[in-house]
Amino acid sequence: MQPTATVLVYSDDSNTREQVRLATGRRPATDVPQVEFIECATPAAVIKELDRGGIDVCVLDGEAVPAGGMGICRQIKDEIFNCPPVLLLIGRPQDAWLATWSRAEAAVTLPVEPVEFAAALAGLLRSRPALSA
Repeated sequence: MQPTATVLVYSDDSNTREQVRLATGRRPATDVPQVEFIECATPAAVIKELDRGGIDVCVLDGEAVPAGGMGICRQIKDEIFNCPPVLLLIGRPQDAWLATWSRAEAAVTLPVEPVEFAAALAGLLRSRPALSA
């Protein structure tokens, strides 16, 4: 039996978190595990969940307020030992350089386009050795 992947989703906007859940479905691709979500609406909740451990991938909303996902991404890459890969949701394609600055492993634009998002999330899940069959 394949393990379940735990995906942390950070956005202050519940609609954005819902878009991520709907785009993922039960699993983003047939060759990766089913996904369980942990939703966070504040930066403090993100740090608390990452400190607790067990997160396989983070999906961070770069447009969130008061703290955007880009700044949080850069912070967790500096502060969290073995930080999970990050999929950053960005406002426009021109913001891709900011995703690079933040050290995110992948970025997709908002609103979430289901096929693009699922492909990016599945790619990050495949990169996690603990989730490989």
